[in-house]
Amino acid sequence: MRLATAEIDLSALSYNLKRTKALAPNSKVMAVLKANAYGHGLVTIAQHLHDADAFAVARIDEALALRAGGVTKPIVLLEGFFNQSDVSILLANNFQTIIHDENQLGMLEQAQLDAPIATWLKVDTGMHRLGIAPAQLSAFYQRLKKTENAKPAVYLMTHFPCADDVKNDRTAQQIREFKQLTLNYNEPLCLANSAGILGWRDSHCDWIRPGLMIYGVSPMLHCIGKDHGLKAVMRLTTKVIAIRSILSGEYVGYGGRWQSEKNTQLAIVAMGYGDGYPRHAKHGTPVVIKGERYGIVGSVSMDMITVDIGDNDGMIQVGDDVEMWGRALPVEEVAACADTIPYELLCNITPRVSYEYIE
Repeated sequence: MRLATAEIDLSALSYNLKRTKALAPNSKVMAVLKANAYGHGLVTIAQHLHDADAFAVARIDEALALRAGGVTKPIVLLEGFFNQSDVSILLANNFQTIIHDENQLGMLEQAQLDAPIATWLKVDTGMHRLGIAPAQLSAFYQRLKKTENAKPAVYLMTHFPCADDVKNDRTAQQIREFKQLTLNYNEPLCLANSAGILGWRDSHCDWIRPGLMIYGVSPMLHCIGKDHGLKAVMRLTTKVIAIRSILSGEYVGYGGRWQSEKNTQLAIVAMGYGDGYPRHAKHGTPVVIKGERYGIVGSVSMDMITVDIGDNDGMIQVGDDVEMWGRALPVEEVAACADTIPYELLCNITPRVSYEYIE
């Protein structure tokens, strides 16, 4: 009996990409596949995003894994490169790179290359993480135009820290400032991440870079993917491995942190933080068994979780499927019950979880 399983719905993936393109019909799509495609499986996801124009990853080993998997579309390194020796690897594998500081620009200029590399110049308009200061744009741009190691087109981009909150005007301010800053540069622009695509139409420029939304999950505050017409791609499931009866007043799990207020039955399910399920999920966090919701009780342990199923009367049995999140239970809801974000839950799936890809 297969236990912890991540079912990946590839038809939902294709649907979400189509939905994304419909929201920004005049923009090219750079699908973000970093962190193992947000826990969905890097290479397989890339192989099924046929209509994406390019892919983005955080680090060079992710990009190399895509090339080893036969992926030929353009690949952009969102963090750029960090060693002089990396520059030749970029050229050999036809990778594109972000340039976000003086160190990277200097290494690119000093490299001995047989051909130029495509570059994306990142401007920090308020994230204050990576990117050059707006006042540096002209100097960096001119140097990229001058060096023979960079292709003639210099893509210009920025990043939003607060686009998930449509009531926060910082994003609108960033959009205005970036467009004003780049007004006299006849180059492709890229502003919108998933939250920008969904919440800020003015950020839809030459390129968009959807991440979380193509996996059917909402990046917006207090929303789920269905609110935007998206379909969940991952369904995390397991099985009931035991049914236990307990009496009123008995304690359950490590630390005895939950005490039953009545005689009841528990379903023990094969899932825990060893599979990537959040250890801090609160009492009452829902799971779905046979189409009905039941609440977690006691502490999440490494391999097992206890679920209060009440007066079961034989309806739930050992071997029954349990949905931890997916089509019937949005991962956004589970994340809220664990005081975290859906990004973390998806990315924390561990290697012992089996993956099943469904066309």
